[in-house]
Amino acid sequence: MRATLGTILLAVCALPAASAAQANEPIIVVDGVRLERAGVDAKNPVSDAFRFVEQRQAKNITDAAELMPADKYGYKPTPAQMSFGDVVAHLIADGNDYLCSAASGQKSPDRPKFAGTDPKDKLVAGLKDSFQFCSTALAAMQDAQLGDSIKFFGGRMSTRGLATLITVADWADHYSQMANYLRLNGLLPPTAKRPAP
Repeated sequence: MRATLGTILLAVCALPAASAAQANEPIIVVDGVRLERAGVDAKNPVSDAFRFVEQRQAKNITDAAELMPADKYGYKPTPAQMSFGDVVAHLIADGNDYLCSAASGQKSPDRPKFAGTDPKDKLVAGLKDSFQFCSTALAAMQDAQLGDSIKFFGGRMSTRGLATLITVADWADHYSQMANYLRLNGLLPPTAKRPAP
């Protein structure tokens, strides 16, 4: 986990230096997700990095949700923990829809409620839709907006920048949770699999 977060931080720090790179070379490739030079704006390195993290986490989290067998969606390591299905349901509305809306200023979509007991195919479809909302909502985000004041978590005043950081941390937290659940069921998480040579 630390190596993955370190790689992301390295990517964020490398964005300004990337202007010297050749126009057709990717700036960074992590777990098969490429941040292309064409997608980097010198005025928006933080927003560009956030969009990159969203693409990467959308792939990893969705792959993890697809990897867990349907009959294991009720699995939880201890009674006090969320089930795997609960994690996926939480990521849809309480995670992606709410957090990407707060970070971007875009209205979150009206969706039916999801529960951890819903069938796997419904949860995975909802998860994919929620990441599509994030991708669309974050497309126009600019660094100049990160200081904008917003009402966040119960109406407390905050900034879009804090919402952005919390969103990234939420994705990392829940992916690591999903990865542990997969391992406890004898499955290798998506980011632990070696790419084919």
